[in-house]
Amino acid sequence: MTLIKSISGIRGTIGGLVGENLTPIDAVKFASAYGLWLKQQRNKEKHKVVVGRDARISGKMIQNLVMNTLIGLGIDVVDVGLSTTPTVEVAVPMEQADGGIILTASHNPKQWNALKLLNAKGEFLDAVEGAKILNIAESDQMSFSDVDSLGKITKNKAYIDLHIIEVLDLDLVTVAAIESQNFKVVVDGVNSTGGIAIPLLLERLGVEVVKLYCEPNGEFPHNPEPLKEHLTDLSDAVKKHNADFGIVVDPDVDRLAFMDENGEMFGEEYTLVACADYVLSRTPGNTVSNMSSTRALRDVTEKHGGMYEASAVGEVNVVNLMKKNKVVIGGEGNGGIIYPDSHYGRDALVGVALFLSLLADKKMSVSALRKTYPSYFMGKKKIQLTPGLDVDGILKEIESRYKNEQLTTIDGVKIDFAESWAHLRKSNTEPIIRIYTEAKSQKEADTLGDKFIAELGEIAKSL
Repeated sequence: MTLIKSISGIRGTIGGLVGENLTPIDAVKFASAYGLWLKQQRNKEKHKVVVGRDARISGKMIQNLVMNTLIGLGIDVVDVGLSTTPTVEVAVPMEQADGGIILTASHNPKQWNALKLLNAKGEFLDAVEGAKILNIAESDQMSFSDVDSLGKITKNKAYIDLHIIEVLDLDLVTVAAIESQNFKVVVDGVNSTGGIAIPLLLERLGVEVVKLYCEPNGEFPHNPEPLKEHLTDLSDAVKKHNADFGIVVDPDVDRLAFMDENGEMFGEEYTLVACADYVLSRTPGNTVSNMSSTRALRDVTEKHGGMYEASAVGEVNVVNLMKKNKVVIGGEGNGGIIYPDSHYGRDALVGVALFLSLLADKKMSVSALRKTYPSYFMGKKKIQLTPGLDVDGILKEIESRYKNEQLTTIDGVKIDFAESWAHLRKSNTEPIIRIYTEAKSQKEADTLGDKFIAELGEIAKSL
């Protein structure tokens, strides 16, 4: 059982001891700290926060605790109910709100939940502001509003529709061209809010939708991380229904992966590559992804005459570098599309619309499209952390051992070899060390990952 406080929000498992898990007391504590931080940002009579959630079983309980804590601070709440992370991000500026909270643990299993915290732009907080909230949470000086100054809750269930309208209005989303292709698509919504939002978007684009696990009841039918080994049912459904492709999203709909017409993974890393290829073909410019993402984005960007740069892992880090480099599209290799013409947040709805626009433009199958991109293979491994393990010391030793290679140390240690790379870092969202590798074959990527797992174990024993 775990409680993790990081740049990605306050994330933990439901139940157990206070301070060690995401208990009701912890939810109130961190919602209070966020509300007090929010009031410090803008000196005004009334503040407003948008609150939404994915379909997790614990979601309604946590949402009620969070909303009632905020009104106890005199903050008005717009309750958008079952929603998606990008929908709440879009709703914050639409509501002219001061911030937003999404209750979701993204790809984590059902026992997890989290408070993802947004600023007035509908963007994730940076490390400095996040640290201020954690400091407030640890103080015992929290002051609440008197009975005449309590906030109020207003329900607004229109925001998924408003978000879809915003996506359809994007210049590069070619609605008529998509409609003309008569696509058939299978959607795996992992029984969360993607099962609401993605089919609605597809229907508005004239796509025939086959729904798989689109009942938002929070009973995830498989591990909710959209990886090949979890998606055998989607593969079978794509082939059974003769679909053009399959779509899978994570529970809060900020990660997006495709499956081709043969039931084979398009490659989660290639979601961003394909969308960037389309955007760059229409609006040349620069791109950004994080250090754990495929080299293929760099290759495609350079093909279109743009410049590519990698950021530290974490959506806020990607967004900050995107703004600095004035990029036209960016994101994360885990299927996260960030398209500034919409908003600065990972958005599977935007990704679906851009991908369909690309397919309508190319008039080729998804498997044929995949063959047009450079072929890299990624290995994603992890090591569970044990109490007292000196992770920083272990990574320092790795850095020392590979000092003659091309190293990047802004986020863990990334080692760039001529034909491959390895990135070792402590996760922001789970008590693990992640080991990401990429090479020209799956075997080489996996072998490189296994080599570093063995090396990390050997170093841990010697420290």
